[in-house]
Amino acid sequence: MKFPNKNHIEIKGFLEGYSSEILNCFQSIDIESLQKIANLLDQTIKDGNTIFSCGNGGSSAISEHFVCDFLKGASTNTNIQPLIHSLTSNTPTLTAVANDISYDDIFSFQLKKYANENDILICVSSSGNSPNIVKSIKASKEIGMRSISFVGFDGGIAKQISDYCLHIDNQNYGIVEDLHQSLMHLLAQYIRLKNLKNFENIDSIVF
Repeated sequence: MKFPNKNHIEIKGFLEGYSSEILNCFQSIDIESLQKIANLLDQTIKDGNTIFSCGNGGSSAISEHFVCDFLKGASTNTNIQPLIHSLTSNTPTLTAVANDISYDDIFSFQLKKYANENDILICVSSSGNSPNIVKSIKASKEIGMRSISFVGFDGGIAKQISDYCLHIDNQNYGIVEDLHQSLMHLLAQYIRLKNLKNFENIDSIVF
């Protein structure tokens, strides 16, 4: 069902509808895919390979938040040191590539300079069809990386060509982005929990 599909005079009704959509999306998550992605990220970190993230607009913010939660959060009280890099944070590089080459190349260009075989690319895209996202996934395959996409709507091209995918089947940008952000938090906290130095102190650890 598309949300919203009617006018809400009061915010209570809108809240109930919105939260119901959120819950339905959580309940429809592919648990097998989520576990595979968690295992892949955990092993990639332990192998010393690099994780790259990217996205546009709100998805860019989610991809950068992911970097923060892994770089600092997942390494706190653990023995792991994630190597993780955002492809959206270097404004001079982004604008140079966009201006001199193409906006479609802003992520793939960086991957070809920085990434190595067995590294990971995480793409966040509600539509899954952003040209720069699609090109980054294709570039990752050429390099020998593995790709993970977080998508919404019908999944788009990214769902079809990524090695791993978490698809939120919803047509509302806010709901899709809320789920993507929650899944990022979930993965970071799960991997941190899995690698805690001392479980006896878990009650005193803030997640």
